[in-house]
Amino acid sequence: MSKAVYEEGMASAFLACNEALRDDGHLVIVFAHKHPNARETLVAAVVRSGFVVTASWPIQTERAARTNAISSASLASSVWLICKKRPITARPGWDNQVLEDMRRNIREMLCEFWDAGIRGPDFVWAATGPALEAYSKHPVVKKANEPGPMMVGEFLTHVRRIVVDFVVGRVLVGEKEGDAELAAADRLDEPTAYYLLHRHDFGLEEAPAGACILYAISCGLSDKELADTWDLIGFSKGKSADETEDEEADADAEADPDADQDSGSKVKLKTWAQRKGRSLGLEAPGGKPIPLIDRVHCLMHLWKAGDLSKVDEYLDSNGLRRQELFKRLLQSLIELSPHGSEERALLESLSNHVQARGAVRDDYQAKLVFQKDA
Repeated sequence: MSKAVYEEGMASAFLACNEALRDDGHLVIVFAHKHPNARETLVAAVVRSGFVVTASWPIQTERAARTNAISSASLASSVWLICKKRPITARPGWDNQVLEDMRRNIREMLCEFWDAGIRGPDFVWAATGPALEAYSKHPVVKKANEPGPMMVGEFLTHVRRIVVDFVVGRVLVGEKEGDAELAAADRLDEPTAYYLLHRHDFGLEEAPAGACILYAISCGLSDKELADTWDLIGFSKGKSADETEDEEADADAEADPDADQDSGSKVKLKTWAQRKGRSLGLEAPGGKPIPLIDRVHCLMHLWKAGDLSKVDEYLDSNGLRRQELFKRLLQSLIELSPHGSEERALLESLSNHVQARGAVRDDYQAKLVFQKDA
């Protein structure tokens, strides 16, 4: 069944709900599907049928020990969308104003969800409802600077990036530094942001493919890019979820409704020792900026080899000694690595070296400046 036909069918069903509902009534939709495209299609149908999404909550509805969960990557939570009827007098909106309203409203809810202990992919989806209120209160959202409407998928891309920045910022700078975490995360490149999200939630163990797809999309990447371009993840089935989607979609439609196209597939983050490409930390594919995580792993290999001169040369040539974001990343990786592991020992040694040599270098440069002025 194609995405368009599915959305059309869902929109018809929700339209019937709208017509049967009182003006002050609410519609509650419960769904559990790991793939972001399926959820976007459902949300698009909800908006088309005349509803405003006012809230969303991930609720643990599945028993972890059930037979399907043991052999698949099924979700432990279902997402509950709370909707109300959109007034017939609602007018079209403009993308710039809608995005501004969304950013203003979502910050408070992100803090509330985080304080409630919601983590992982559930945290991303929990933010969907409050964010969608700014979008779905209009029958259509027009683009101010280009033709055509802003589609649900485009809007959710902005939402996910804000949520990702929030989570990554919390990992980088801790729980109580106000807006500092958002400022730090805003400067972090996409592959490194994904690495931190995955490492924070799943460590180096196998993770469900659906969650990883969501995180990848939230960072502006695909799981295939993370595997083939950036060499950050591997698949237990030897295929990316993108490659298996078409092959398994028809079979899954007739299978257990709790399963989806990624059922049973797992994703595993590669360790620093597994990332041995000759260009690691030296250049990036297609002339793209080198991810900060690549620079860290490159330095770990140099330190492991005992080549201190190359470590210092790399730090100086890339301006890392005085880069606060680099230091924050090192500290976060230290906290995420197991106690007593080689990884943690290498990261701690690097961090101590950067701090010690950085201070000496700063003092020396200050003396040169003072002597020149004198």
